[in-house]
Amino acid sequence: MAIHLDDHLVTTTMRTPGHDFELAAGFCFTEGLLDGATVRTCRYCGTGPAVDTDFNVVSVDTGGVAPVPAPRLGPTTSSCGLCGSVSLDELADRLEPLQPSVRFGGDLLAAMPERIRTEQPLFDATGAVHAAAAFDPAGTPIVVREDVGRHNAVDKVVGRLLLDERLPAGDLGLYVSGRASFEMVQKAWAAGFGALVAVSAPTSLAVATAVRANLVLAGFVRDGRMNVYAGAL
Repeated sequence: MAIHLDDHLVTTTMRTPGHDFELAAGFCFTEGLLDGATVRTCRYCGTGPAVDTDFNVVSVDTGGVAPVPAPRLGPTTSSCGLCGSVSLDELADRLEPLQPSVRFGGDLLAAMPERIRTEQPLFDATGAVHAAAAFDPAGTPIVVREDVGRHNAVDKVVGRLLLDERLPAGDLGLYVSGRASFEMVQKAWAAGFGALVAVSAPTSLAVATAVRANLVLAGFVRDGRMNVYAGAL
């Protein structure tokens, strides 16, 4: 899917179709492309019937308020990684350390994989997609999205919260079904989540970023146990 911001091509990504507007808006937000601009509308294509592009072009419109984005040099893949994102120092220049409005208990964070597991119908059908979820301090899933790409699933969650005017998400936690890469922490920081819970391991850069962000980062969260790499519970 090609993502445009005010009709400027930003990137293309391999994604699982569905919640495309959330994905596009969430990507523009977590990558800092909106620069505080409000998303007015999201639409398919914009240059003709959406069916002509197989619903694979989405335009995010801010009325020209957002800065003109620099297009990615290559497509965004469905795997996690830097994907041309800014360095940690540059990221810290545009984002302030988080001041979460709530604290999440260890027992609650450790229980999140089982709570989200029942909200993954696409995984049940295919066994081949990842999930991301925003959850409240009681551990209740607020938004759950699935996608072949971990970062796409996160952008769909963030996009939904953005369109609902629910950001920053200081009173919510973010769950991801895979590893905690730099990009996952970047997106959690940008959206203002109070905690990031990952089923698998974090990278060393992800840990360093979480420390800089003042973000609770829990990894290897499974079977009621976890490791906490950053932040205070």
